[in-house]
Amino acid sequence: MRRGRVEYGMSLVSVIVASILSLFQFSQMAASALPFFSVSATPSVTILFGGDMMFDRSVRTAIDKSGGDFLFFCIDTALVDNDLVVANLEGPITDNTSVSVGSAVGSANNFVFTFPRSTAALLKKHHIEMVNLGNNHILNFGYSGVRTTQEALEAAGVAYFGDPIADTVTLKTVNGIPFAFIAYNEFGPYGGKAAATTTEQHIKEAKISGFVPVVFAHWGIEYEPFAAEYQRDLAHRFVDAGAVAVIGAHPHVVQDHEIYTSTVLGAGKSAPIYYSLGNFVFDQYFIEDVRHGIFVKLTFDESGVEFVEEIPITLNRDRTVCPGTQKDTIPTL
Repeated sequence: MRRGRVEYGMSLVSVIVASILSLFQFSQMAASALPFFSVSATPSVTILFGGDMMFDRSVRTAIDKSGGDFLFFCIDTALVDNDLVVANLEGPITDNTSVSVGSAVGSANNFVFTFPRSTAALLKKHHIEMVNLGNNHILNFGYSGVRTTQEALEAAGVAYFGDPIADTVTLKTVNGIPFAFIAYNEFGPYGGKAAATTTEQHIKEAKISGFVPVVFAHWGIEYEPFAAEYQRDLAHRFVDAGAVAVIGAHPHVVQDHEIYTSTVLGAGKSAPIYYSLGNFVFDQYFIEDVRHGIFVKLTFDESGVEFVEEIPITLNRDRTVCPGTQKDTIPTL
């Protein structure tokens, strides 16, 4: 009886030891197999693009009355959920007194803009961390106005590109993907034709250097809902040079868009071209089209654009910007 208990005890010990050894062997197998089942993450970046922002005239008056946060309070949720937000800053940041506040509509002073230095910090606070300076109002207070704009943006931590002093191309790596943000300014000091040649050269240089080129264009005919033929030609030239996306502003209304295929982009890749995003922050209300803009949210991988989403916005008469009513999504390119 005692011997049976010993044999039973020994067999039980053997079972336990065998179980432990089998678990050890399984864990070793699982550990060695782990890399086989792992999936390396592909870098992905979401960038939101917005149209024209103007912080003078009655927009400045609204800020003085209600504070700058008032403009963005109901659009902030659209701005926060991105890796980067880029928009067009339609004028300089200076210490000059505004000449457009209180000016007659249509008068010369009504189109001369200057934004207070606090504008830069306001942009940063509301997640707009990069702006295009290549537009027809950036020189409203000359090159000194451009320099104070650069100083204010740099102090606030807001990047910029397209300034008329150096035609800056901003190189920025986002989530491991290196981007080159490049401007085309039809209204630049050397004219649209020269600017197009420079933009093409910037695109080619960026692509050769391993960057993903994105073009922000200031062009077109104001208040026209369809892009002019020359805009289409330019956009195609930019994509054929290597741009993976072309975003436009200036007409103050939303214009048409297209998905353009170029062999330069590689097999199965196309580039979205948005000829005008319309207004983002502005005080135009004389027709419905100027009160309705769009954001375009682009999702990138290392080779270009994967996904496009359109987010409509509405500019209210109290100067706030709020989400629009219809949302369009374009499937994977």
